[in-house]
Amino acid sequence: MKATKLSTLALMPSAIAAQNLTQLLANTTELSSLNALLSSYPAIASSLANVSNVTILAPSNAALETFTNSSSFHALTSSGNQSIADLLSYHILHGEYYADNITDTPAFISTYLNDTAFTNVTSGQVVEAIKQDNKTYFYSGLLANSTVTRTDLNFTGGVLHIIDKVLTVPLNVSSSAAAAGLTAVVGALQAQHLTQPLDDAKNVTIFAPSNSAFQAIGSALGNFTTNQLTDILNYHVINGTVAYSTGLKNDTQYVAAGGQNLTVRIENGSIFVDSARVITPNLLVANGVVHVIDNVLNPNNTSAAPNATATSQPPAFSGASSASNIPFTSGVTATPTATGTGAGAGAKVTGTSTSTAAAMPMRTGGIGAAMVFGAGAALLNADVF
Repeated sequence: MKATKLSTLALMPSAIAAQNLTQLLANTTELSSLNALLSSYPAIASSLANVSNVTILAPSNAALETFTNSSSFHALTSSGNQSIADLLSYHILHGEYYADNITDTPAFISTYLNDTAFTNVTSGQVVEAIKQDNKTYFYSGLLANSTVTRTDLNFTGGVLHIIDKVLTVPLNVSSSAAAAGLTAVVGALQAQHLTQPLDDAKNVTIFAPSNSAFQAIGSALGNFTTNQLTDILNYHVINGTVAYSTGLKNDTQYVAAGGQNLTVRIENGSIFVDSARVITPNLLVANGVVHVIDNVLNPNNTSAAPNATATSQPPAFSGASSASNIPFTSGVTATPTATGTGAGAGAKVTGTSTSTAAAMPMRTGGIGAAMVFGAGAALLNADVF
């Protein structure tokens, strides 16, 4: 459910300083580093000063100090002004969202990041906003967590919140999976030559089995032909639809990439796809969203249904048994060691916390994060700045 913009009178604090964004940045001590950074890019600063009906997530001085000392920042500055503009565009949300707009139901809010070098989602890449324990959080790529430290600073073009970490721009599917430790997914895509087609697809929802899910059917995998393995992987992908957790409704069917129907069920507060439980929802990727599941889906067993009271579900492949090693992972390594821009209280993608359609659990543990932009990514001209 997307947070809605309430009426101006209901939202605005009683005392509002009639200042533009340039004045707000100059008058806010906690944002002096951001103000100084923008002064180095006058064209960007000029464009940013003219935005309206927006919410800006402004990194604090401490957040920018951490980021500017990272390899991510040096890679961006060496790439030219456009890459800095793209990063800043991800911190600008369409519409005005005050603290009271954000609730314990996740909201997936479109940003100004629409450069096709870094995102392939209609209406721009999103951030996830949620309030938990009276704190407001924004989750970005790799489930990186940025906490709001000061809310509802008004300026003539909208509202600004100060955050404690620079957002992480979502990476492509394969890079995100590798950084999240989903090495079986990475290896399986590589083995079937599906990595590039999936990374290049637009508006996708992917149900990615955990490593243990692949291991649980290890005895069966060697018996499948190349075409059968491709069919299995395609059954985990919905093309043309970005379905965040809040959009997954009970008894809803989606057509998978292979043409079969996937069935979503909400039972006992958990989301299931066929008989697989979503164990970590809403991993934002460049072209959509990934939900990690605890079972490999079977395109020849589309009627598989969960036992919601059970702690685990049997494999959807009859007669399959566990392998001693995780399949598809030979030569594949997880890559969570690169500098993270939003690393901190983000989620460990391979964890086992449950999820619900109405609310998400507090995410702890941090998976680390890859560089804000993939190494060697081509830079295209964006139309934001």
